[in-house]
Amino acid sequence: MNSEVYVGNLSSISTERLAEVWTDETWETAEKAYLARQKGMRMQLMFKRNLDVAIASLALLLLSPLLLGIALAVRLSSPGPILFCQERLGKLGKPFTIYKFRTMVDGAVNIGIGLGTFKGDPRVTKVGKFLREYHLDELPQLFNVLRGDMSLVGPRPLLVSSLKTYNDVQKRRLLMPPGVTAWEAVNGGLENSLEARLNLDVWYVERWNFWLDWVILFRTIPVVLRKEGVYAK
Repeated sequence: MNSEVYVGNLSSISTERLAEVWTDETWETAEKAYLARQKGMRMQLMFKRNLDVAIASLALLLLSPLLLGIALAVRLSSPGPILFCQERLGKLGKPFTIYKFRTMVDGAVNIGIGLGTFKGDPRVTKVGKFLREYHLDELPQLFNVLRGDMSLVGPRPLLVSSLKTYNDVQKRRLLMPPGVTAWEAVNGGLENSLEARLNLDVWYVERWNFWLDWVILFRTIPVVLRKEGVYAK
């Protein structure tokens, strides 16, 4: 397969045609082309990683009492593990295990609508409802950031099974590591359609710079406080 057709001008690629399976070589070629498009990109990404480690480390230290309190609340709220662990898509399509505080009854994926959730979902525990509304269930992902699986800001990590549904343009969202918060998360989040969220992710990747991450981080604060984008409409 000629990888070059996937790393050129986005407008020249049909978003309707699903891509063939990208090999490791294809991902590597796409990443090299992406990094070569902007002068100083590699240096900015190095600063991004250093910032991730510094902020995640400080946050885990300062929030450790809160994390312990949430862990205890989850344990007492319903039987089951404290953490919800699931395989998600990482950078360049490589899977990793994401960590979240459990917000639903144990084995919820085998009950009702399975992986989907909705406002008022009876599988969500009382503690889980509060954690979801204020995105506190996402805090364990700070450990994913330290491990290098994720960044503080980047496209939200979706299920591994979703990769086969991406077209060539949508695959470009995986040229950056997934994030705890995202451009799509501060622009409607789950209130948008999946296609709209993927388009916002690609917009972020195509226009990324170090300062855009700061804009997203600051915009995340009011989104969390207003409990926006928690459930799909």
